[in-house]
Amino acid sequence: MKRGVKMSDKNVHKGHRQRVRELYLKDGLDNFNNHQILELLLFYALPQKDTNPLAHKLLDEFGSISAVFDAPISQLRRVGLTDNTISLLKLIPDLSRVYNMDKTDYNSKYIDISKLCEYFRPKFIGRVDEVLYVLLLDKKYKELYCGLISKGSINTTDVPIMKILEMAVSYKASFVAIAHNHPTGIALPSPDDIKTTKMLYDALKLINRPLIDHIIVSEDDEISLALSSCYGKGIFFGDTE
Repeated sequence: MKRGVKMSDKNVHKGHRQRVRELYLKDGLDNFNNHQILELLLFYALPQKDTNPLAHKLLDEFGSISAVFDAPISQLRRVGLTDNTISLLKLIPDLSRVYNMDKTDYNSKYIDISKLCEYFRPKFIGRVDEVLYVLLLDKKYKELYCGLISKGSINTTDVPIMKILEMAVSYKASFVAIAHNHPTGIALPSPDDIKTTKMLYDALKLINRPLIDHIIVSEDDEISLALSSCYGKGIFFGDTE
């Protein structure tokens, strides 16, 4: 009798997964709440387990679906997740970033330098540490290179000025822009941000590769130092002395 009950429960559980998948394939995620989205995702890490309770547990622990994806690996392990499950969860923001960057496909387009905030924002999706990107453009503002060149801690990143200069020369770039993020703060430059930007601006000016902007991205906002009346004039359009 017990064996029959277990088989019945297993069949019901299997049917539930199939119904959830069919609903997703029919309507996407429009009719799913957050715990159902997590439940569906966890199907693929835990094929033999009811993932509904775990989805609720994760949301209760971290507060939101984005917070689950952004949680440190150590915290995900603390609540009992395996590395297989953690890998799946951490893959979501990384895939989102790659998807947005690839879909935008700036590599074959000329860059509108007045919209560099929009250009850089997708590159910081899911980033929990400060990172620095450099963008190199030719004289017609076509992208020559864009990549991550520095990764720091939660609140600081080094700006490798000599490396940026070498790359600008190597790629025969005419213009340079940089962007970094404030993962837990607001999109306003710190005194160190302003100082470092001025140092890089001066260094690039010596080799006739102007720094045209420094974008700072936070979770909810971004700022262009070149377009900001508070910071741009001194840093980008004249000496501060």
